[in-house]
Amino acid sequence: ALINSQDQLRAMLTAGQSLKDIREVAGLTLSEMSEALDLRDKSVLEAIENGTSTLSFELILRLAALIARNDPIPFIMRTTRNYNPEVWQILNDWGVGRLPLQFEREREFINIFRRHDDARNLSDEGFQKVLEFTRQSFEMSLHFVEEQEKQVADFKASYAENHAGKPSKLPAEAPESGKKPPATRGSKPSAK
Repeated sequence: ALINSQDQLRAMLTAGQSLKDIREVAGLTLSEMSEALDLRDKSVLEAIENGTSTLSFELILRLAALIARNDPIPFIMRTTRNYNPEVWQILNDWGVGRLPLQFEREREFINIFRRHDDARNLSDEGFQKVLEFTRQSFEMSLHFVEEQEKQVADFKASYAENHAGKPSKLPAEAPESGKKPPATRGSKPSAK
């Protein structure tokens, strides 16, 4: 009853193999990992690694604390998506799926500052000026990109509305430049 589809079964097998690989890279035996996760029976982990058992969300959190403590969110999301699609859907509806993306964006933004040693040598007043200029530049860029994305979305919506239910009419493939079009029946190849 827990395995709803062949796709979920395949995902569980893949996740189980991944968990086994992680455990082996960490240098842990099934017994050691079971003990670290406070499981009384190592056969639980064995079944998970073989893809024949599911992981509870609580066990996913314990695993993340043990083997992914430096970056737990992607591990929790990937594992939850494979073992508990219903819980994953709830988390995804809450926006959890966007957290790693937001972390990565913030890290990239901070790295702009970190790459410029001169910024560390500025006076407080100088740094405030750079910060204010950066804020205004960012807000202006954000405005332009938002406008551009809105126009693209409006265009796509208009296109979809105007072409709803109509068969797609794709233009015939044009021959690549520099190449002759293919010969048709009854035509003779030209001599060079």
